[in-house]
Amino acid sequence: MKKQDKTAVVEKLTDSFGRAKIALVSEYRGMTAGESTELRRRLRAVRGEMRVAKNTLVRRAIKGTAYEALEQNLGGQVGVIVSYEDPVELAKTVAGLRELGEKLKLRGGVLDGKPITPEEIQALATMPPREVVMAQLLGLLQAPATRLVRLLNEPGSALARVIDAIGKKNGGGAAPEPATAPEAPAAAAPPADNPPSA
Repeated sequence: MKKQDKTAVVEKLTDSFGRAKIALVSEYRGMTAGESTELRRRLRAVRGEMRVAKNTLVRRAIKGTAYEALEQNLGGQVGVIVSYEDPVELAKTVAGLRELGEKLKLRGGVLDGKPITPEEIQALATMPPREVVMAQLLGLLQAPATRLVRLLNEPGSALARVIDAIGKKNGGGAAPEPATAPEAPAAAAPPADNPPSA
């Protein structure tokens, strides 16, 4: 491989690691062209990809990055699987490729700058999808607020029920009719003339 080709491969790998959310190293041997195509198609479906390169070039690309811990998994014919989106979806996809058996055997990976073992990758694959986790978290965050609103509304609701009960008890809650002004007294009759004397 020419020097400029090696440089181009290292640049592509560096770019991939710069955007990746998770990176896994797996043994990559004995796959047919059809199996390799199917693997890449499934990885693309979860915004991931697999890169096969010489170990020396991968080492150059990960040097000084959050994925430097991948070096302990390099050696022999390996492929580097990266995901640019949801690490859980990538782990589920890779775990679902059981039909490849020893042709795609995970050695380990790095998630959030920390090395992870094949067992931890399998555990990651059993987690619910990101959307479900976010919905559960939102439900947990909203629950106390909902209870607080209910608690704050309760005294007002209780007062309204008491007022309503009092209104019904005192005659159905109808408003009293306005009082009418008293009638003016009738005018006194004029005094009668003096009766005739007998």
